[in-house]
Amino acid sequence: MGTDIGDLLKKQQVEISELSHKVVAVDAYNMLYQFLSIIRQRDGTPLKDSRGNTTSHLSGILYRMTSLMEEGIKPVFVFDGKPSHLKDRIIEKRMADRESATIKWEEAKEKGLAEEAYMYAQASSKVTKEITDDSRRLLLAMGIPWVDAPSEGEAQAAHMVIKGNANYVASQDYDSLLFGAPLVVRNLSITGKRKLPKKNIFVDVKPEIMKLKENLAELGINHSQLIDIALCVGTDYNPGLEKIGPKKALKLIKEHGNIEKVLQAVGQNIENLQEIKDIFLNPSVTDNYALKWKKPDTHAIIAFLCEEHDFSKDRVMKACQRLETTSGPGQRTLDQWF
Repeated sequence: MGTDIGDLLKKQQVEISELSHKVVAVDAYNMLYQFLSIIRQRDGTPLKDSRGNTTSHLSGILYRMTSLMEEGIKPVFVFDGKPSHLKDRIIEKRMADRESATIKWEEAKEKGLAEEAYMYAQASSKVTKEITDDSRRLLLAMGIPWVDAPSEGEAQAAHMVIKGNANYVASQDYDSLLFGAPLVVRNLSITGKRKLPKKNIFVDVKPEIMKLKENLAELGINHSQLIDIALCVGTDYNPGLEKIGPKKALKLIKEHGNIEKVLQAVGQNIENLQEIKDIFLNPSVTDNYALKWKKPDTHAIIAFLCEEHDFSKDRVMKACQRLETTSGPGQRTLDQWF
């Protein structure tokens, strides 16, 4: 998902408390995917209600967002709109990969291979319209605003930070930087103890901050050249160049100056090059939004999660009480948010 330039970027590990009083524009699809991937039973089966509806994302939103809001963080979810036609290739590939992972998941379960089953189950995760609709409904009940992007959610979130309506974009991907986001925070959905894949080792995962200006200075390039590097490696809109990884792409861009000259030097081509560059440099975004955090509607949350989706009323009530009584360290009341 997104471009694979992470090895080039400097990340600063921070404590979650350092994000207090900050507005975070959450790449909704990215975070929902994280919840769907991580919040599963031991055999990889996602959480479901008695009617077979997946509820992992709802659990993630309720408990993770409550914890973040207790730290004083003000989240706003940004949902993807209509993707560019240039994304058709990667969308089809992801669908095929999910179908393949689902088959391997079932095979691994039958063989009793728990570790492999869980891994393939994670890869089979899919964010559907039903999942996004239910997510919006829960966010509304919790008093958390959302924005519908015209196209890419990460582009819209980056625009909101550039405008000063938010402080950070929250995403595991790096595309926000390509869209010009000054500050990006990773690991908000997975902070805490996490088990390394295929190893009986647990690591402490903390939020990571990436600063666009500092990274560009460190790499000795400008924003347009960062986009060019991503185009060499591959994005959601192009498969990338043969035998060129992030470090070689950086070297080539610094040596030749831009992607056009690199293509001439290596004798390769990128279809729809200028259209792809324009997606990053001049993305489709909107200013038609208003961010307002409201007090949670406990009755609506309980009715939705407990009565419709079989959540534990006791656990949901406790989460609601946390939402109602605090928005961060020092027991600050939610009244100070509005």
